[in-house]
Amino acid sequence: MQIDYTALARTIAALTEGETDEVALMATLACEVHHADDRFDWTGFYRVVAPDLLKIGPYQGGHGCLVIPFDRGVCGACARTGEVQLVPDVEAFPGHIACASSTRSELVLPVRDGAGRLIAVFDIDSDQPDAFDDGDATGLQSILDRVFGAPR
Repeated sequence: MQIDYTALARTIAALTEGETDEVALMATLACEVHHADDRFDWTGFYRVVAPDLLKIGPYQGGHGCLVIPFDRGVCGACARTGEVQLVPDVEAFPGHIACASSTRSELVLPVRDGAGRLIAVFDIDSDQPDAFDDGDATGLQSILDRVFGAPR
């Protein structure tokens, strides 16, 4: 089942209207996206807190890794390259970090502010193999760009 990303974007826009605090925006987005689809087992943000370093931010689901260097895992690859990481089988991804043993596939998207600076990555894990497609990546990236990319 494909999510109606247009409807999800409208809901998130209504909930976040006028909000400028990045953590509040991340918390709301993580919650709404997580509950939008049963494929989403863990949904959350890793924030850029220092050069080449991510720390866990607002999320939904079980525990996550607390710190991820840019040179490790799927989240690190997204932060390092600035490109969406669509991973159908995490076991086949070199250097995958197993924060949860149940994770089978992963989608990680860059989160940029109005100046184009990487502020976080948005990570979605699924306990199903090959759970994500380009439609998910495009729909979610559009929401992220609208929420975080607009000048505040």
